[in-house]
Amino acid sequence: MKLKMTDKKIIFFGTPEFAVSILDGLVTHNYNVISVYTQTDKPKGRGNKMQSPPVKEYAEAHNIPVFQPRTLRDETVIEEIRAAAPDMIVVAAYGKIFPESLLQIPRYGCINVHGSLLPAYRGAAPVQRCIINGEVKTGVTIMRMDVGCDTGDMIAKTETEVPDDMNCGQLFEVMGQIGSDLWLDTIPDIFDGTAKYEKQDEDKATYSPKIEKSELMLDFNRPAKQLHDLIRGVYPLLVCGCYQNSQKGRKGLRIAKTEVCEGEGEPGTVIAADAKNNSLIVACGEGALDVKELIPEGKQKMKSADYIRGRQISEGDILSKE
Repeated sequence: MKLKMTDKKIIFFGTPEFAVSILDGLVTHNYNVISVYTQTDKPKGRGNKMQSPPVKEYAEAHNIPVFQPRTLRDETVIEEIRAAAPDMIVVAAYGKIFPESLLQIPRYGCINVHGSLLPAYRGAAPVQRCIINGEVKTGVTIMRMDVGCDTGDMIAKTETEVPDDMNCGQLFEVMGQIGSDLWLDTIPDIFDGTAKYEKQDEDKATYSPKIEKSELMLDFNRPAKQLHDLIRGVYPLLVCGCYQNSQKGRKGLRIAKTEVCEGEGEPGTVIAADAKNNSLIVACGEGALDVKELIPEGKQKMKSADYIRGRQISEGDILSKE
């Protein structure tokens, strides 16, 4: 790993755990992070208690000033950043578009640590979308930002495999680790002028829009593999759901972990409920899903075996999107 100490001033923009890994690399290796910008606190959980973004918690623990503007298009915010005179702005999963006036401030540019192998999966949800689409490989790209959405020149890349049983939370952790290592190898080259910049091939560009709530309802007419990839592609940041229809009535059910297996039946039908083997098999349009972990309405996550033992689900029950 190439490391060169510098007193050049860095402002960091980021929000989730992935960004914490990048920030931690800078702080641990004594780069001069003068301030952190992150998203505003948001209500979370049953009590709607306000929760700070992970990057804010990390920055405060390391006595780094934190700013949480609601928009970057406020001229007051731009002037505030301009007055700080950063040499570089480092961005990792911040979640807001940068105006051109902000991009022009730092001498060494605004550099983004992006969670995909650009030009594939530009946009807001590259890690989630690559799993949802069944990709077996992804990576991290270091790029110089421009006015487009992840369209700037690439500086460095690193790859990682995506196992079939990996969810997006686990992949984010891996991406944070490899992204931090790549960034620490790359930043000295940017500062000393030896970094090489490569334009993106627009013909190979794909986009990864934000995950919408409507996408999270499970349609069991789809192939089992597609549903499995959707479930692990959003968990644990989001959880896919369905309705359970039985003789006891109808209630909501969310699915946290699955495996693809063999099985036939009317799509959505529970064709096996085996508590001993923690196996709840649901027929799909193609193949079947073996549900391993679920979240019943109003309850905490549990193994399917516990739900079966409690006589809350049985063969013949129907899981549906609507």
